[in-house]
Amino acid sequence: MNASYIDYQETQCFSPTILRYLDHDPQLAPFLSHWPRLEGFSELLRNKPVGIDRTLLVSVLKEHYARSIHFDQTDQKVQQNIELLNLENTFTITTGHQLNLFTGPLYFIFKIVTTINLARELAIQFPEKNFVPIYWMASEDHDFAEINYTYIHGKKIVWEQNAHGATGQIDLSTIEQTVKIYTGTLGISEHAKELATLIIDAYTKHNNLADATRYLVHHLFRKQGLLILDANHPELKKEFGSIILRDIIEQNSFKAINQSNQKLNAIGIEAQVNPREINFFYLLDQLRERLIFKDHRYHVLNTTISFSEQELRTEIQNHPERFSPNVVMRPLYQECILPNIAYVGGGAEIAYWLQLKQNFNHYRVDFPILILRNSALIISKKLDAKLKKLDLGVSDIFSCLDSLQKEWILRHTTHQLNLNSEWQAFEAIFEKTKTRVSQIDTTLGPSTEAVKIRLHKTLQNLEKKLIKAEKRNHNDALLAIKNIKDELFPKGILQERSENFGSFYAKYGEHFIDSLIDSFKPLDFKFTILREEGQVEQ
Repeated sequence: MNASYIDYQETQCFSPTILRYLDHDPQLAPFLSHWPRLEGFSELLRNKPVGIDRTLLVSVLKEHYARSIHFDQTDQKVQQNIELLNLENTFTITTGHQLNLFTGPLYFIFKIVTTINLARELAIQFPEKNFVPIYWMASEDHDFAEINYTYIHGKKIVWEQNAHGATGQIDLSTIEQTVKIYTGTLGISEHAKELATLIIDAYTKHNNLADATRYLVHHLFRKQGLLILDANHPELKKEFGSIILRDIIEQNSFKAINQSNQKLNAIGIEAQVNPREINFFYLLDQLRERLIFKDHRYHVLNTTISFSEQELRTEIQNHPERFSPNVVMRPLYQECILPNIAYVGGGAEIAYWLQLKQNFNHYRVDFPILILRNSALIISKKLDAKLKKLDLGVSDIFSCLDSLQKEWILRHTTHQLNLNSEWQAFEAIFEKTKTRVSQIDTTLGPSTEAVKIRLHKTLQNLEKKLIKAEKRNHNDALLAIKNIKDELFPKGILQERSENFGSFYAKYGEHFIDSLIDSFKPLDFKFTILREEGQVEQ
């Protein structure tokens, strides 16, 4: 694929907060550790303390891989990266995401590719250190309705299942029919068959969603050495146990993040997430419910389970795995168990990470450099040919449909559709009329102005009718523009936020992943346009 790049501002798809972050707005500096550039990494690496248990981290990774991955010669890079984590000069670049069905929307893949490429770039810039890409599986999330579907070729595929508790532990015994529907949409190409086999092996030969996701993502990215971590593990949680206890009892995150929210609000940034007094869930098999403090006891909502303070201390000491961090505490947990220097996230993630630094400071945990993941639009040969035929540029297609069609009409019509010159003539007449009227009766000035305003509105309405009439004369072109918009922006949103990677993998195979690896530039912070190479098939 051929890659080109445009500024994020040109896409009109990103929030003011993210644009301020990309512009290095100095008002955001107090909410960051360093700006996302090489100088920031250089400073962070000079001062980065190493306080994690590397032996434990390596042991847990090996345990999880042994359960769902059978290593072969093609997995050497993954094995090497696991062993590198034992070394004090090895650091991680991390991204995290839910266990979306069949990986969910494209940006799942984009986040991982950005993470891999950033690790590669840092390895070139700092050759005396090692950098390992990590995909953190959000296996403790419990909102199954957010992950039980995907769109491929615009078709929604849903896994109907009565699921409770942590999604990573969801049983896969009911997924076979959903797998058949998904693989049936891939087509009959060799790449489609390859992906279908991988999907079948992932989701029908493993017991739970976490193991299936690990297997699938591993086989997509093993050549790049991606490591996949499921942090829902008793020994890892034990490393976080003291903070779990302190935060539940002292409610420090609630205080610190609310203070940050007030400071962000003062500079025009609205909070993405709101902390609770207690930011942990209680986790059992098929149960993940909030903890609340009431009547001098810690209660698990919607259950009969409760703890006194001493009972809570004992439970955390004996079963730290039963305490699951929510969205504002999970980043802190991540940084407590990984030698991490950067987190790669989407726009909404970067925005809520801005709320967290004060809480990190409270617990004296290093805050990583925040990296906005790469975003991309993939344009097929046929669509690219249609764009060229319609004389549409890359930045044009990001406009809303009405504006895009109107601008196209104004550029391609042979008629004068605006009434600007006519209005200028009317304005001159009204100025003369206003002068004459005022000489007779000064109180009639406002009446003249009101007539002028009504006429201006009438001309504007007439102009709209002219454009509408001209649209009818170019109906085929405008329909083609609409079809292009529908394909590149399904349901009116970016392609990457809806379409699954399978439609592209079935067409390009591993070359699709390779093209992303070749094209994404994590520290350039540009939106990527990927065009399919070659001539349009007749």
